[in-house]
Amino acid sequence: MKELAYKQAGDYLIPDLMMDGADELEEMPLGKYGMLRQTFLMDHHPGTYTSMLLTGRLEPHLREIDSQAREQVDRMVADLKKANGVDEAMKARNQMGWVQAVNNFTQQAEEIVLTEIVYK
Repeated sequence: MKELAYKQAGDYLIPDLMMDGADELEEMPLGKYGMLRQTFLMDHHPGTYTSMLLTGRLEPHLREIDSQAREQVDRMVADLKKANGVDEAMKARNQMGWVQAVNNFTQQAEEIVLTEIVYK
């Protein structure tokens, strides 16, 4: 059995505890969709949120949702750009139109992803 290490904090000794895999999780901040999922769980499913938090499943779940959502948005935007002829040539000849089109595609994709992945 591994012996506990303690660190001094004023007059107190505090156990130096770390969750398994905490080092790799701290390096990567949680993204937009992961934070939205966390807020959704806290507001609408507090029992599930608390259970996942206490068992150490919350952080990996939030990161998985964030990753899935980002990949889905990127894939959908690329498909919409291809289907509507929004390419580098359009970007060169009509930059504002290209930006408007890509922003529109991104909003469409995010609306679908939020409904199907984040708020499910």
